[in-house]
Amino acid sequence: MDPTTLEEIRQVKYRYLRCLDLKLWDDFADAFTDDAVAAYDTPMLREPLRLAGRDAIVGYMRATLGAGMITTHLVSHPEIEVGGDDATGSWCLEDTVIVMEHRLLIRGAGYYRDTYRRCPDGRWRISATGHERTYELSVSLDDLPSLRFTANRWASPAGA
Repeated sequence: MDPTTLEEIRQVKYRYLRCLDLKLWDDFADAFTDDAVAAYDTPMLREPLRLAGRDAIVGYMRATLGAGMITTHLVSHPEIEVGGDDATGSWCLEDTVIVMEHRLLIRGAGYYRDTYRRCPDGRWRISATGHERTYELSVSLDDLPSLRFTANRWASPAGA
């Protein structure tokens, strides 16, 4: 397998995660093909989340993960298979979501299953993504009396 191709596919996954967490929506959109689909296991929502098309994926994330949500998504253990201009990948996921408005901390892990496509411009993009949870937990930030935020990129300095 061509190591350059593997690295390009890793980079598109990393860009997806970085841009999601930093709310860089235009760059996040560029990680997807126009016809991309997403299927996320979302126990907190009590039903799976299914999105069809780049615009739907980006629109949902932009509307849902605003300044009141802090996220960190980490992936590891990539298993990538390439066949021509298509590829599949599996990634171990660990994520943290902090919902400031509801004083809620959500932690979880799972496995992503992705498909990728080399586009006419030569760049690899995600054509399908989704994860299945191995666990998810939530805790009220109010249950942690000593907890205080010393930094929050999206809060005013007094509100950090």
